[in-house]
Amino acid sequence: MADYTAPVRDIRFTLDTISDIDTVVALDGFEHVDVDMVDGVLDESARFFAEVFAPTNEVGDSEGATLIDGSVTTPDEFKGAWSKLREAGWISVTGAPDFGGHGFPKTIGIAISEMMTSANLAFSLCPMLTGSAITLLMRHGSDALKDQYLEHLITGEWTGTMVLTEPEAGSDVGAVRTKATPADDGSYRISGTKIYITWGDHDLADNIVHLVLARTPGAPAGTKGISLFLVPKHVLDDDGRPSDRNAVETVSLEHKLGIHASPTCVLSFNDATGYLIGEENRGMSYMFTMMNQARLEVGLEGLAVAERAYQHAAAYAKVRKQGRAVGGSEPAAIIEHPDVRRMLITMKAYTEAMRCLIYDAVAAEDRHLNGADETEREAARDRLALLTPITKAWCTDRGVDMASLGVQVFGGMGYVEETGAAQFYRDARITPIYEGTNGIQGLDLVMRKLPMGEGAVITGYLDEIGALDADLAAAGPALIEVREGLTGALSTVRKATEWLNGQDDVLARMAGATAYQDMLGTLAGGYYLARQALAALPQMESDPWMAAKVATATFYAKNLLPTVHGLADAVTAGADLLFAVDDAQIGAGA
Repeated sequence: MADYTAPVRDIRFTLDTISDIDTVVALDGFEHVDVDMVDGVLDESARFFAEVFAPTNEVGDSEGATLIDGSVTTPDEFKGAWSKLREAGWISVTGAPDFGGHGFPKTIGIAISEMMTSANLAFSLCPMLTGSAITLLMRHGSDALKDQYLEHLITGEWTGTMVLTEPEAGSDVGAVRTKATPADDGSYRISGTKIYITWGDHDLADNIVHLVLARTPGAPAGTKGISLFLVPKHVLDDDGRPSDRNAVETVSLEHKLGIHASPTCVLSFNDATGYLIGEENRGMSYMFTMMNQARLEVGLEGLAVAERAYQHAAAYAKVRKQGRAVGGSEPAAIIEHPDVRRMLITMKAYTEAMRCLIYDAVAAEDRHLNGADETEREAARDRLALLTPITKAWCTDRGVDMASLGVQVFGGMGYVEETGAAQFYRDARITPIYEGTNGIQGLDLVMRKLPMGEGAVITGYLDEIGALDADLAAAGPALIEVREGLTGALSTVRKATEWLNGQDDVLARMAGATAYQDMLGTLAGGYYLARQALAALPQMESDPWMAAKVATATFYAKNLLPTVHGLADAVTAGADLLFAVDDAQIGAGA
C-alpha cells in the first residue's frame, strides 16, 4: 500500500509566498479567522487524511462501486471514513456560517482539499462536487431552496452532483434534450437520460441533490434555451426531511480505466420532481458558477495525484537497489542513478509549480468575492478568469505526466498493479477530460481570456512576471540561471501572445491554442518557483529545505522552462497543415 504524508511545510510556504495568506484572512467576512489558526488546521487535516482517507485508496480501487437492484454500494471502509469526515467538520470549512459552515477562506479550503484528494482521488470527488453545488445554490438559489438544502449539503449530511451530459450531447451542452414540464404546484417534471454523472448514486448520505440542465416547453434552441433544476433523490416531507424516492433511476455504472471507487452513473429521470433555480433559460450561466469552481478543483486533482505518485516513487527509489553508483563497489539505491534522479526532481519541480498556480488562482477568487475595494475585486476577477483554464489544463496534463514518470521510476514493477504506481496513472487520466476537455480550456484561454480588456489582462500578468527581474538581479549569482531562464521564456510568450491577439484567422488561433496553453502554464510555473526561490534564498545556507527550494527553481529554469521555446512555432503555425491531409487519408487503410 502506498502511504501518504501531507506536504504541510510546502503547503504553508505556498500559502505565505504565493497566496499571501495574511492579506486573504484580513478580507471582509473572515474576521473570525486568525492567521495563527492556519498551522493547527493544516497539521490536523494532514493527520486526518493520512490516517483516515489514504488507507481507503487501494481498497476503493480494487473493490470499486457496485450497482445492486438500482442502488449503488461503496466499499465498507468508505462509510466509516465519510462519517469521520463529517464529524471532523472538514466538509464544512468554507461553508457559510449561516448554514452550518465555518466560513474560512477558499484559500485555506483548497489546502485541505489537496490533502483529501491526494489521499483518495476517487473518494474526494463526492465532497468536491458537493462543494460546487453549494456555491451554485448560494449564488443563484432562492431563499426557499437555500433554507431547505444548504445546511444539509454544507455539513455533508447530503451530497450534490452536476448533471449535464447526455448520450447525444457531450461537450456540446447546447444539444441537451432533457425536458422540464411545469406542474400545477410550481415544481417541474424532469424527463431524460444523463450519462457520466460522478457520484450520481451512493450509500453514504441520506439524500443526493442533483443539479440538472433541462429545457422547458418552447425554450430557444441551443444554450440560450437551457434552464437549471434542483432534483433530489428523495423529495422532502413537510418537515424538510428526505421522504419518497423521486423518479430518478440509476440505470448503470460505467466500467472505467481508473477512479473505480467513484460511481459514474447513467441516470434516468422519469417525470422526476424538480425545482427551477433562478430564471428560465439562464441555466448555462448558472451552471458555469459550479463548473468554474469544479475546473479549479480538477486542476487540483492533477496536483494531488502528482504529489501522491511522487511520494510513492521517491520512497521506492530510496530502497530499491540495482546497479552501482559511479565510483561505488556495492549495489546502490536507484535514487543514486542520474536518470532516476532526473525523474524525481522533475516530479518535485512540476508538483511544486502546480501548487503555486492553483493557490494563486484560489486566492484571487477570495479577493474577488471578499475584497473591500471594487477595483481590487475586478482585478482579482480578471486574474481568476485568466488562470482558471491554465490551472485546469496545465495541471492535469502535468499530473498525468508525473504519474507516468512515477511508473517509470518503478520500472517493470510499476507496471504491476500490486505496487500501486499504476493506480495513480489510471486515476489521473480522467482529469484532462473532466469539466471541459483540455482542448476546450485552450480555446477558452485563447479566444475569450487573452482578449479580455483588449489584451490588458494577459499583458498585466506578463508584466508582473517581468517585474520580478529586478529582484532576481539583486539576488546575484545564486539565481542568475533562474533569471536568465525566466527572461528568455517571458520574451517568447510575449511574442506568441501578441501574435494570437493580433490574428484575424480564427482557425489559426484555435490551432495554436493547446500549445499556447502549455507554454503559458510552463512560464507561470517558472515564475512562481522563482518567487519561492527568492523567499528561500536568505535561509538556504542554514536550512537544507530552503536550499532545495532554490535548487528546484534552478532545475526548473534550466531543464523544464526551455520547452516554452519549442512550443512557439506550434502556436503560430496556423491551421493549414492540420487540414492538408484529406479525411480519407487519416485512419485505417490510408
